[in-house]
This record gives sequence, structure tokens and C-alpha cells, in this order.
Amino acid sequence: MDEKYNYEEYNDHFDEFFAEVKANSSYDAEKIESAYILARNAHKDQRRRSGEPYIMHPVAVAKILFDFGMDNECIIGALLHDVVEDTSYDLDYIGNVFGSDVALLVDGVTKLGQIPLSTREEVQAENIRKMFIAMNQDVRVIIIKLADRLHNMRTLQHMPEYKQREKSLETLEIYAPIAHRLGIRAFKEELEDLAIQYLDPIAYKEIENNLSMKKEEGMTFLNEITTGISEQIKPIIKNCQISSRVKSVHGIFRKVYIKGKNFEEIYDIYAVRIIVDSVIDCYNALGIVHDMFTPLPGRFKDYISTPKPNMYQSLHTTVLSKNGIPFEIQIRTWDMHRTAEYGIAAHWKYKLGKGGKDNFDASLKWINRMLENGDSADNAEDMVSSIKGDLSIEEIYVFTPKGDVKSLPKGATVIDFAYAIHSGVGNRMTGAKVDGRIVPLDTVLRTGQICEVLTSKQQNKGPSRDWLSIVKTGEARSKIRAWFKKERRDENISEGKATLEHEFKRNYLRFENNQLEKFVLKIAERQHFSTAEDFYAAIGYGGVQISRLMPGIKDEYNRNWRQKEEPEVNSQLKVNKIDKVNREKSSTGGVIVEGIDNCLLNMARCCNPLPGENIIGFITRGHGLTIHRRDCKNVPADIALSPEPERWVKARWDSNVHVDARSTLNVYAIDRDGVVLDITSTLAGARIKIHSINARPINDGNCLTTMTISVNGREHLDSVIKMLNRIDGVYLIERTEL
Repeated sequence: MDEKYNYEEYNDHFDEFFAEVKANSSYDAEKIESAYILARNAHKDQRRRSGEPYIMHPVAVAKILFDFGMDNECIIGALLHDVVEDTSYDLDYIGNVFGSDVALLVDGVTKLGQIPLSTREEVQAENIRKMFIAMNQDVRVIIIKLADRLHNMRTLQHMPEYKQREKSLETLEIYAPIAHRLGIRAFKEELEDLAIQYLDPIAYKEIENNLSMKKEEGMTFLNEITTGISEQIKPIIKNCQISSRVKSVHGIFRKVYIKGKNFEEIYDIYAVRIIVDSVIDCYNALGIVHDMFTPLPGRFKDYISTPKPNMYQSLHTTVLSKNGIPFEIQIRTWDMHRTAEYGIAAHWKYKLGKGGKDNFDASLKWINRMLENGDSADNAEDMVSSIKGDLSIEEIYVFTPKGDVKSLPKGATVIDFAYAIHSGVGNRMTGAKVDGRIVPLDTVLRTGQICEVLTSKQQNKGPSRDWLSIVKTGEARSKIRAWFKKERRDENISEGKATLEHEFKRNYLRFENNQLEKFVLKIAERQHFSTAEDFYAAIGYGGVQISRLMPGIKDEYNRNWRQKEEPEVNSQLKVNKIDKVNREKSSTGGVIVEGIDNCLLNMARCCNPLPGENIIGFITRGHGLTIHRRDCKNVPADIALSPEPERWVKARWDSNVHVDARSTLNVYAIDRDGVVLDITSTLAGARIKIHSINARPINDGNCLTTMTISVNGREHLDSVIKMLNRIDGVYLIERTEL
């Protein structure tokens, strides 16, 4: 190894890891050592938040993947996964030294830090899109990313509190569901447990305490059960392994705090696993345990004859012990067990090779489908919500009349089912039968139902726009929008143009000659459309909500496109230039503006400035003065370089005037009974006026409460946010900007 390092300075645990590598002949120890030396050199001046040398992170990620039996390229990619993003080394160098496969893996894991994106949703969407593209080329990208996220979550205590919540939420919404789809149970369960520990520490501690109080009693119970089953099964079925486990914290959390069950109502806190040689032995073992214990009705699931999309196969049954204690029994073969524990990773761990079986490629079709759905989304927010919805861990399994099984997220409707079969079936759908009975199109399906889609013979039959508000899956939504884009383009353009012109008139936006076309093209380009027609069409089929864009459109119009200056304001500007007067007069609204007296003031809706924040004024022709926060996205960083610098004026809050201002907050919380009541009670107790409030459930058992409140300044708002953060289940509060 490189002799210039003093290895006694700290232990990055590479030595212990490398000893295991050298003991396994299937690994290229020399190349792995070279990757470690390069990574250590590259990160030599970097440290983690904990103060530890940065190299400890890639070594830990590589060790996680080694324990999962991943191959040489994956281990090397893990050691180098942050080198391109955080150091001076580039992908070409990595590719030349370690090969194109390693370069692809490193590139897939590297985030898009260099691309300027305006919102957090866009950054998240582009990172997810890039990750899925790389996954589509080589699924090992996401396995490295999952190991990277797992180690980051294990060391998350060193991050700021807001970062802990942000990373935990992303882990619960994106990474744990991906681990579930790939069948990597160990990754999924630990990621979920760690995320809940930060998102709801009180609930996590309560579950831990409940489990520890029952630990001794539970271990005694499980030992007695496994001994009894072993005595009955082993004389009949040879080479049988029987083990037991306690349900994960997150699994209990979902049932207690999201589904509202009591701790005692959870039937699978305790589980026994039986592993045998063959499928016949699985069903024989099932007969034996059903003879020993009383099976609970409706609690038997056969995932052997109907495997899950992530290749999981097992028999699940819940039974009652002689003492009346419910517990779950899982029965599977050794091959099924390896797939259940390691999922996709089992293809490397047990030397099946990349794509070594037909069902390997089939199990990854969802990646390509999700990528297509994401590409068809009209904006970053749609893409992220589509992916989060499609990654939902809770799935249902619905049969076609021919017996084929379709996997859908929980809450999916018959329309989602139709589009899961084929876009042509969905587009020509006129109705549906569930278990032989005609049902409405918004009917939510359940596992085990047989669904028959009724279609029209007319080729030009198409979906309804109303379906967009009914469907659950991103796949169905993207196919419906694709139909409207293709088949109704002229109608969409006409409808979109009429909608936009109506909004312009309603907001007093007036244009001369061909200024309207130029203005619309400018707005279209800002929204990533190449032509105005594409922009009109997107408005027409619902891909763009024009009401969301109007505040920014009005600001752009007022700054650069208004037709003529009103003589009064123009005259005032000339006076300012000639006299250079720096008079300071207090204006209505508690704002002092340099050089302008008795002017109508408006607070910019795009940033909602509050007393105590740095502000600046913009002379809006015909509408007085608009006050912005200095850090608002619509305020140029350098006023002198803006198109009309003379229209920007200095302003500040008058400390002698008390002002009530409105601020809108998004409060994200675990969806539990009474959470909105707790929010309103907290605000009422602090005498905070609520102007509007709207609460709605979002994905995976969470809810979003959007409210507009009155505060008297930035410090007041900060204190309100602190109060709300103390409410049980609240994990994120954002101040919204239009």
C-alpha cells in the first residue's frame, strides 16, 4: 500500500475488510486495494460531519456490499462513489484505470450538483431521473446507492435536525421502497427503522419500550413454539431449518400509528420461519402446522403460486398458539429464502451472474416503466409524486379473467388496472366488472379480486379528462396525458390559448401589436417548452396549471413588458434622477422607501416579505410600489445590471410601526387522528390568526396541512414554527413561495 500514510493515525477498518477480500478467490484483491488507495488519496483532506476522515464512509459502503456478495466492480465502485463528485478526479480517469463498468457505476451514483436548478423538487427529480436511467443500464447502481444511504442513515446523528428529517423522509419515500422492489429485505427494514427514529422519535421509543418489555416473554414463547414445530416436522421433512424473529419497528409503527391498531392487535409481532428443500415440502409443512395450531381465517397467503413482482416467494399463515397468542409462520425453500433475503443481490451472491435467469430481467421491468412515466411528466413535482406513488410499498394483486396477475399500489382503481394491461385497453375502456359485477370507474380494487375491463370497439374512443383525478398510478396518468397530447393537440392548443388569454385579462396584462406572442414564447421557454403552441397544449390538457405560474408571469410583465409608463410615475422617476433626493418618509404598510412619498405599496406574492427581513422596492407602472425580499428569486443579484435599474429603490421596515403580515406554511406530519386539531389548538393558544387552512393526506401515511396565518415579523414566524415542530408527528415545516 501507499507508504506515505501513517496507518496508526486512525483505523478506517479497511484492513479487516481487505483480509476478508483476500481470503475470497473470486475477488481481484489488487484492484480493490488500488481503488482504496486512490479514494484515500482523493479524500485525504476531507472529513465527515462527525470529524472522522471521509475515507471511512466509502470503506463502510464497500464492506456492506461485500457482505451481500456483490462483485468486483460493485466493491470498487463503492470505494470510488464520491471521488468524482467531491474531488478533482474525473470519470475518464476512473474509466481508464478501472474500466467502463466501474465508471458507469460511479457516474450513476454521482449527484447532479453542477446543474443549476431552481427548486428542491427539480433537484430531487433530476437526481432520481438520472439514478433510474443508470439503473436501467446496470441495476448495481442502485445497490451501491442503497448501501451508501444505509451508512449515511446509520451516522445521521451528526447532521443538523432539519437535515435528519429531510434525509429520513426521502429514505422512507424513495430508497426503502426501491429496496423493497428489489427484494433486499435487510436494506428495506433497517432503512425504514432508522428513518422512523428521526421522523417520529417518540413513537419509535414507545415501540422499542413495548418490544423490550415483551422481549423475555417473547423469546420464551418463540423458543417453545420452534421446539414444538421442530419435533413435529423434522421426523417427516429432512434438511429443515426453523428460526424465529420479532417484527421490525417500522412494521409495527405502520400498524399502530398509521392504521390505528392497538399493540395487542398486531398478529405478526412474532414470526417463525421454516426453510425446506422443495415446494412439495413447503405444502407438507403447511399441513403440519395447521394441524398443530388453529389458523386465523383470511390470514393465509400463497406467494409461491403467485410470486410478488420482486421475485419474493413464500407461504404465509397466521395461527393461534394453545395460549391464544397469534403468530405468523413463513414457509419457503432455500432458493426462495436466498431471494427473499438478498433479492436482486442474490444473483451476484450465489453466482447466477448479471441477468443469469429470465425472471431477473422480468423483475426489473418496473424500472423502465417508471422511467417512461417520469419522462412523460410535465414538471419536476409531477415526476417526483409519480415515482413516489409507483414505489408504494403496499401492493395489491388483482387477476384478469384469464388468471394473469397484475400488481398495483394500494388504492388503485379499475382504470389503473386497465392501463396496467395495455394503453390501448385503457384508452378504449367504457366500464369494468369486478368479481362478475359492473362497478363504477372510480372503484378501488383489493387483493384477490378478478377484474374484467369492458372496452369500446370504436378505434377513436379515448379517455376522459376526469380520469386524471381518479387514477392512482403514474403509469395510468402518463398514458392518459399522452393520449390527449397526441390525439387532441389542436383542441388542447385552442383551449390552452383561451385559458391563458382569460388569465391575462383577469390580471390586467395588456400588450401592443406582436408583444403578446413574444411574451408567451418567453414564458414558454422558461417552462422548458420549445414553442408557444407546446405551452398552450400543455395548459389545455392539464399538464401546466396556469394559476401556479401567474405570480411569476405578472412580475415578469411588470418588470419588462408593460406597454407605457403612466405620466405620474414617469414624472416621479425624473424628479428622482434630477434632484437625487434621499428623503425618507414612512409609507403605509410600515415600510420606509428612499425618495418616494405617499406611494401605494404592495407586498410581492412571490416572496411574502415579513418585518425584520431585508427588502427592496420595485416601481410597478400604474400599480405603485411592490416590496420584495432582497433574496427573492425575482430580484436581480446585481441591480446595476438589471434591464431598468432605476426602477429598483431602497426600502426598509419602519421599526416604530407594528405591522401584521400574512405568511403561508406547509406543515408535513404523520397522518394520525387529531393532528390538524393539535395544529389549530397550538395556534389558537398562541393567539395566532388563521386566514385559511387546508389539510389533505399525501403518500405513505403522511398528511400535508397548508395554512395562511398572521405574524408581525420574521422572529414571530420563527417562534410559531418552533411551536408547531413540537407537535407529535410533525416532521417538516416549509414557508411557501409562489
